[in-house]
Amino acid sequence: MTSDETTIPAVGVRPLDEVFDAIESAARRPQPWTDFDHGVLGAYRWAAGAKVAAPVTAAAALGVTGPCRAQLLAECQAAAVRLRDALNGRTDAAYALGAYQALAWLCGHHEDCP
Repeated sequence: MTSDETTIPAVGVRPLDEVFDAIESAARRPQPWTDFDHGVLGAYRWAAGAKVAAPVTAAAALGVTGPCRAQLLAECQAAAVRLRDALNGRTDAAYALGAYQALAWLCGHHEDCP
């Protein structure tokens, strides 16, 4: 790394400022918030280090300022499993879908910010 290069803080593959914009945008949604909205916000806030418990597993972030990339990926996978279970009638799908879509966006699995 040369002295010209700077490290841009990121959450997963997203620059930190983009994540804060997503949090702000999600928080401006009309209330009352749906379970989907709560899933999105919970995932964003945990990923940015503003919430202790992960949205699906309730695991604490392992990084100093939030979860590391491996933990983000694991939480995204857990959200996918929770969503599959929800589609089989075992749990509510809306929260799991919100958390999954937010985590998948943070991990770079798609470009659509929920």
